[in-house]
Amino acid sequence: MKYLVAILFVLSSLPLAAQTFSVKGKVFEYGKTDPIPYANVLLLTVSDSSQVSGTITEIDGEFELTGIREGQYLFKIQYLGYQNYFKTLLVSSNQDLGKISLKEEATALNEVVVAARRSTGTQRSDTTMYNADAFKTMKDASAQVLIEKLPGVVSEGGVLQAQGENIAQILVDGKPFFGNNVQAALQNLPAEVIQSIEIFDQKSEKAQLSGFDDGERLKTINIITKPNRRKGQFGKTTAGFGTDDRYLVGASVNIFNEDRRITLTGLTNNVNMLNYSSDANSQADGRPQEGIVKTNILGMNYTDLWGEKIKVTGSYNYTNRENVGIVSRVRDFVTTNEENQTYTETARDVRINHEHQANLRLEYNPNSKNRILYIPRFSARFENENSSFFGKTNNGAIPINQVENQRTGDYQDFDFFNRLIYSHKFDKPGRTLTLRSILHNGWNIDDSDRKARNVFFEGDVARTERIDQRTSRERQGLRWETGISFTEKVGEKGQLEAEYEIGNRANDSDQRVFNVEGGDFEAGTMMLDTALSNVFLSNYLTQEFELGYQFTGTNFKFQTEVQYQNAKLENTQDFPRPFDLNRKFTAILPTVRMEYKFSPSTNIQVDYDTRTAEPQIRQLQPVIDNSNPLQLRTGNPDLDQSYTQEIRVRFRSQNPDTDRSWFLFTSSSFVNNFISNSTFIANETTEIQDGIVLEKGSQLNRPVNLDGYWDLRSWLSYGMPLDFMKSKLNLNMGGGVTRRPGQVNDLIGFNNSQRLSGGFSINSSISDQIDFNIWSRSSFNNVENTLNPNLNNQFFQQRFRVNFNWIIWEGIIYRLDLNHQINTGLNAGFNNNFSLINMSIGKKIFKNQRGEISLMAYDLLGQNANVRRNITETFIEDIQTNVLQRYFMVSFTYNLRRFSKGMDEDRYNEMYQERNN
Repeated sequence: MKYLVAILFVLSSLPLAAQTFSVKGKVFEYGKTDPIPYANVLLLTVSDSSQVSGTITEIDGEFELTGIREGQYLFKIQYLGYQNYFKTLLVSSNQDLGKISLKEEATALNEVVVAARRSTGTQRSDTTMYNADAFKTMKDASAQVLIEKLPGVVSEGGVLQAQGENIAQILVDGKPFFGNNVQAALQNLPAEVIQSIEIFDQKSEKAQLSGFDDGERLKTINIITKPNRRKGQFGKTTAGFGTDDRYLVGASVNIFNEDRRITLTGLTNNVNMLNYSSDANSQADGRPQEGIVKTNILGMNYTDLWGEKIKVTGSYNYTNRENVGIVSRVRDFVTTNEENQTYTETARDVRINHEHQANLRLEYNPNSKNRILYIPRFSARFENENSSFFGKTNNGAIPINQVENQRTGDYQDFDFFNRLIYSHKFDKPGRTLTLRSILHNGWNIDDSDRKARNVFFEGDVARTERIDQRTSRERQGLRWETGISFTEKVGEKGQLEAEYEIGNRANDSDQRVFNVEGGDFEAGTMMLDTALSNVFLSNYLTQEFELGYQFTGTNFKFQTEVQYQNAKLENTQDFPRPFDLNRKFTAILPTVRMEYKFSPSTNIQVDYDTRTAEPQIRQLQPVIDNSNPLQLRTGNPDLDQSYTQEIRVRFRSQNPDTDRSWFLFTSSSFVNNFISNSTFIANETTEIQDGIVLEKGSQLNRPVNLDGYWDLRSWLSYGMPLDFMKSKLNLNMGGGVTRRPGQVNDLIGFNNSQRLSGGFSINSSISDQIDFNIWSRSSFNNVENTLNPNLNNQFFQQRFRVNFNWIIWEGIIYRLDLNHQINTGLNAGFNNNFSLINMSIGKKIFKNQRGEISLMAYDLLGQNANVRRNITETFIEDIQTNVLQRYFMVSFTYNLRRFSKGMDEDRYNEMYQERNN
């Protein structure tokens, strides 16, 4: 790595071949003080109008074109809904064009003629921007339907991914929308209000303020709304009732008035929908394939500009959910010999929870030099559990032990997070000062009762043990952190940063376990079990000193940092036997970041990061957890912090002329002192501590530090238009190799797994009368274990999905959602191949066709199933859960659309008729 750094420093110091200049300015709406974000800014040749350079305006309307050679150019700004701005520009020095005003295009709504295929999108640095109009959807489609048509966007296991990484948040016109609930955000916006979509890696608040990248990024989608859709009321409401007493009632209403935007949403249903969606056919992220779920939701999102200096965004969500889950699992354990030890379990779990979540973001800009940002978050969760399971351990066909377990519990979790950032820009360009602090407090209170019947087999003899216990656990965590950073410009293109940070994480855990005499939890005597009770405190104090350098050239950006970290871990046990254990750690944490632009539409990013991670309180606390008496767990106060090195490469290319795109993401991580799992399997009855006996065949699991963990993974996507069928094709493939160290009976071994996957999708863009998406993905997995080759295994999964919507005639609409899955190589009984088919037929009603009555069949063939495989360092398991199966439902949906500019419902309907003719 030191050679890479040296090479990058040499490259960054190479002189430019010719002098270049910059052009900057700020774009506003004519007659107003509102900036226009994400407008296209182009610099064209005078002779043939070919593009020389281009960018889009930032959220505050600012833009800057760099690397411009001396000469005369045609300068152009364009933004949907506004008149194009043209200016002849002679560049012989750095140009500051100041404020530029765009006038609204009065006839924008009627401009519907397109002479040629519209470009899908463009690439700017790490931001991929798509034109929403280039992707046709049904008239009443949600934003999620549109987003899933974009190149490089897929849904994996209920999680939306873009360019190989999970989407972490949704912004609307640059402002947070429904916090980190991606599905709720996308379901609460109709596709027709969207002008364009940006996909990018959003930097941390601190990095955005200081201009110095700290490596903290969130894969983000920013939805830019059409200017003429930013004032009005729009949304949906649905009500449905079906067989087996299935019901669904939901609504989402957006009230937009330029900067002030309010979204209200509500949902009640027992058809496994977690977020409101009017498409009852949907099998997407809103429908978990585990258990039968009843959900009630109330939510609100609020965005506004208070005066000219305060921006506010907030959201609140209340969720009440009941989940009835039935799970079957088969777990093959890693052993140190040729034994075939397996564990089978059947469980039933009923959980009812109530959750409140509130988020707020206040940004105060008193002037152009100072900025204050305050971000609080609060959540409260109350859960009730009533569960039972039957588990059995076998060595081949020979039984070792079994357990019947019943548990009821009440759990309360609270979390309050605060972040405060102050940033100051000095008069000297590039000189900034940033102060930041974090205060995070969380606590939980758990009370549970448990009855267990354990049976241990020794030849033909079976010994039974009964457990009746009441557990009370209280945990509290307090984290504080404060830091200061200072940046200074060095030369024309360089910048230095010096940073200091100090913080502490304090955790306190108090667990008391009582044995209940006679199993009478109402009147029986409670005896404290000191072997299972524990009071434990942990403090982790860190200080970090960092020095960094950043170089920003025309096409090349380079940054390197070196951080010195000093950490102190203090573990204190007060009960049952007091002890103190203090540890000190020091670490050098280098980072290197590089970005190179081959062209305005093609770039590559390379990041090298290092980090440490301290053990969690549950991993440190040395108390026995006998939730499953056959598989005991305990903590390890001797754990060290882990040290991770990670390299990430992102390549993006989006050709606006051919609509062909390439996305490559690859990462590799190597971990020293990886916190793994050590399993002790008793070959005979063993006393592991006073009062705790491990029966033959039972297990004790505890975390340990092991070296040798590494993970390599990559993802590649290629997109291209299929003009002959007015659709877009996306091809993708991925691969990964993971090496996990584990320990069994003091012997260290490795679980080595290899993954290879590939797939394609075809997304139509024909009209708002017909829409289809065809998606397929296949994955092959190979697992090898160095301690027990009997666990070596290969398994294959193939998934195929078709989503088809068609307005047949006179408002009659047909919808189909088909999902077919093939599984091979799993344990007996888990290789389920099934087809989940949802289908509906509906009729648009009312003069403007805003309403719809439909009849829907869910799981038409009655084959729905859910199977998955988990791989850890000490076992491989297959799991199957109960799922929602066949029912029929009649529903009514109404679309609300009322926008300003004198456009009433009739005029809105006329606009659509004009566009379709």
